[in-house]
Amino acid sequence: MSDQPEADAPIVPLPMFPLGTVLFPHVYLPLHVFEPRYRALVKDCLRVGKEFGVVLIERGHEVGGGDARFRTGTVARIVEAAEYPDGRWAVAAVGGRRIKVSTWLPDDPYPVALVGDLDDTGDDEIDEDLFTEAERAVRRALALKTELGEPAPPATVTLSDERRVATWQLAAVAPLSPFDQQQVLERDHAAERLRLLAELATEVSDMLAYRLSGG
Repeated sequence: MSDQPEADAPIVPLPMFPLGTVLFPHVYLPLHVFEPRYRALVKDCLRVGKEFGVVLIERGHEVGGGDARFRTGTVARIVEAAEYPDGRWAVAAVGGRRIKVSTWLPDDPYPVALVGDLDDTGDDEIDEDLFTEAERAVRRALALKTELGEPAPPATVTLSDERRVATWQLAAVAPLSPFDQQQVLERDHAAERLRLLAELATEVSDMLAYRLSGG
């Protein structure tokens, strides 16, 4: 895994929204924004550019601050926003490019970081065999979750015809923990990402199958 942005990627300030979930590129993100600091973030984003960064919280909570955050995240672009009379916001965003946090700036009034884009040129060509293996593992895990009566996307969930997009969609619907999803996000090449996704989804499937057997 690379620990640095692209060599020629500019390091720029970006409003940040740490969450307890991972946002992948090309994946839809609905948000209910109620904290005053993030209400301010939404207003500023709508006024100047509609983009903010999302990173997974490593330790701590979404509300109140004082959290520790992973450095690899995703840019989210607001595609729809509605303000309630009491000042809360309903926001719909979509994941874009991956980013790496270089430096966290003071939370004033909301989190801001200096970030650089990560190199995703390794996603230009997707190995069909690796994709098929990962897709089979994820769909099996989803089917087993459904059989156990646990909430999960349907195993028949439709993916994009574009393999680059479908790879990220597959990672988003896989029944993995946020920390496992973070591992997938941090992989810099589609081949590495798909291998890890297949491995993690297979581990989940084996555990679910064991439970289903009464073990």
